[in-house]
Amino acid sequence: MTEMMVHPAAAIDRAAKLEEGVEVGPFAVIGPNVTLGKNVKIHSHAVVTGRTEIGEGCEIHPFTVVGGPPQDMKYRGERSELVVGPFNTIREHVTMNGGTEGGGHVTRIGSHGLFLAGAHVAHDCQIGNHVILVNNATLAGHVIVEDHAILGGLCAVHQFVRVGAYAFVGGMSGVESDVIPFGMVLGNRASLAGLNIVGLKRQGFDREQIHTLRKAFGLLFSQQGTLQERLDDVEKMFPGDAPVQRIVAFMRAKTDRSFCVPRNQA
Repeated sequence: MTEMMVHPAAAIDRAAKLEEGVEVGPFAVIGPNVTLGKNVKIHSHAVVTGRTEIGEGCEIHPFTVVGGPPQDMKYRGERSELVVGPFNTIREHVTMNGGTEGGGHVTRIGSHGLFLAGAHVAHDCQIGNHVILVNNATLAGHVIVEDHAILGGLCAVHQFVRVGAYAFVGGMSGVESDVIPFGMVLGNRASLAGLNIVGLKRQGFDREQIHTLRKAFGLLFSQQGTLQERLDDVEKMFPGDAPVQRIVAFMRAKTDRSFCVPRNQA
């Protein structure tokens, strides 16, 4: 590591581990239990603290606090970790907290995520790959966000909620129930407004796949029979369709929350 990569005004604990290509700007603070992977870039005034691992190629902008202790009244100083995967962009004033005993001690972020200014990831959250949190999106503790989900600005997600893959949460929504994969939810409290059609097209889903998902969506949220019966019917009707089966598996999984449903069913 050359001296030019680490500004002399940065405060880096001697016990921190910095791999090749790391850049640290002036007045950034790097704690003793921090590991920065290859080519990580830490801008000025950012704080990386706690028992935190930052993956290769991440970029952390000014005035973030990454790896701070859990904001949980039950936290008693037990082991708390934050693991951030490779190639994430973490913009200004983002906060990410370590885990607690109740969540396996680890908050985990996947790869290639984008966390815009003021976003918050609380203790024990599990975030997938290619996830976007728009400005001031807020996740409470133990939230699961699957791959390619987008959470709009100023939204708030209740603790233990799951947000499925490719789902979209509208700006300023208050989400207290699980969001199915490919779903779009809006409002306070958020209700299911249909499929995330724009997101599906952007991710390369073709017309036939979207048509199949629409058909499955209509069957799942019809008012005929019980939810269990509808799940059984959809599972049998589309046995080889991976996106549909992903929704079915998500809805069959054990959860502490109900599901976001269309407003006329709420």
